[in-house]
Amino acid sequence: MVYKIDAERDRQFIEEFRSQPIGHHSPGLQRVLNILRHDPTGYQVILICKVPFAEWVLGTMPPSRLDGPIAIEEDRIFTSREEAEWEVFRRRWRQHTGEDINLPYRD
Repeated sequence: MVYKIDAERDRQFIEEFRSQPIGHHSPGLQRVLNILRHDPTGYQVILICKVPFAEWVLGTMPPSRLDGPIAIEEDRIFTSREEAEWEVFRRRWRQHTGEDINLPYRD
């Protein structure tokens, strides 16, 4: 059985991830994350650490290493890993559900 995200049902896990993007997650959120971490097109949004414990940027990994290098987005530098993880989650959610999450990392 292949799991898919049901946006209506799984929307409840958005706030759980937003409040704690790193660490232990409920079984429901973990299921959603496992799905979000697989992109059927092969292109995957990833975090790239530029300065250990200080700066992160996003990148897009190609389906195969033979398809070219990782495309790095240099225009936005995150100074918090949690905020960068939140942005990855938002992008992957949109990719899987077609819905935008219009919430900042923290209010």
